Amino acid sequence: MSQQGPILIVSNGNRSPFADAIAQLKIFPLVESVWADAGDAVARLHPAAILAGYLDANGPALEKLGRQVSAVKPYTPLIALDPKSALPANIIPFAQSGDDTRRLIARLKAALRVRTEHATLLRRMTEPAARSIPQGDPLHDAMSLLIGRGGSFPTLSVALGQQMGVVGALSIEAAAKHLNARDLDGIVIGEGFSGRVVDAFLTVLSEDARFRNLPVLMAPTGVVGSSYDLPNLEICDADMLAQFAAPLIRQHAFEARIQRALKSIDAGGLLDARTGLLTSQAFARDLSAAIAENLERGAGFTLARIAFGQSSERMQFDAARVIGRLMRRMDFATLEDSGNILIVFAETGLRNAQLVARRFTSVLKHTLTSPDSAQRFEANVTLAALTAGDTADAMLSRLDQDAQRAAS
Repeated sequence: MSQQGPILIVSNGNRSPFADAIAQLKIFPLVESVWADAGDAVARLHPAAILAGYLDANGPALEKLGRQVSAVKPYTPLIALDPKSALPANIIPFAQSGDDTRRLIARLKAALRVRTEHATLLRRMTEPAARSIPQGDPLHDAMSLLIGRGGSFPTLSVALGQQMGVVGALSIEAAAKHLNARDLDGIVIGEGFSGRVVDAFLTVLSEDARFRNLPVLMAPTGVVGSSYDLPNLEICDADMLAQFAAPLIRQHAFEARIQRALKSIDAGGLLDARTGLLTSQAFARDLSAAIAENLERGAGFTLARIAFGQSSERMQFDAARVIGRLMRRMDFATLEDSGNILIVFAETGLRNAQLVARRFTSVLKHTLTSPDSAQRFEANVTLAALTAGDTADAMLSRLDQDAQRAAS
């Protein structure tokens, strides 16, 4: 956890009720500032995180502070206490209820972990790595899970879909399948579920380390947020779900981007920092080596291409990440410039490769939606089995010919 810089608390001059609790932790130096001096305090102290309170009369000052902090590196979390309206893009909401101190400290620690990871990336990043890391708003790469029924579901789907990718689930069981099949950056729980069902779902999330740090946003259902080990659980009014979801999901998507970039650096730049699959150059090299090895050993070997037709860039990257989770360790893949995915099924004959590819496309069709959000995402597969004397170019050429025949 990053310990550089203090925690800055911005208020109207009254001592924050959280100041003593944070000070007692003895791991965060603490500095308090009034709103008029907040900008100068950030520039002078370089805080590790900022807590902003008394927002009602300080909206313009909060927006200005948000713009200032967004330009700071490494990432500096700015948490707004008890917001009553939509927040600027990079400001994390914290609605006060129940055991506020424990919840706030958990939220703060989770945000500081992202800061530490970003500082690590900045320290390790070389010039070639910097060129390969995606830039721009992390929310463009984010994927959220919307769970709900009833009239609010379409409204929430549209509100979230204008900002990020959304996959919907009408039941908790369907939601669980999505959680296990793909990388998600947040969960929004709409109406249609009893408090008992929501409690069981939140308990499962809090007990699984894979999901514990996911942002979870929901309208009040009678559950108490402090009952769960979910630092990014936010309970707010139903009409604020989409607005409060965006900053929390953006932070998680930013963390996921950092982690993929670090894995790419660990792999010597052979992994694409956006998909987690091999870069096209690394794939071409490994494909040629694998063909030569399998021809010598006489083992089965199949090359597959999954084509998505008309699809958005976001969906192509999302599909690549889903496939990355489904593949065996012995297989490898890349996302082509065309948006299609090439996969090598090592030591796998054509028949078994067809079965595996069919499973992949089934998962994709049930988890990805088409650009108009009205039709299922379609995926078409062509396969080429290794034959005597094959080269990488020969196998790729057969895939191209099969694709052309299928299209005619």
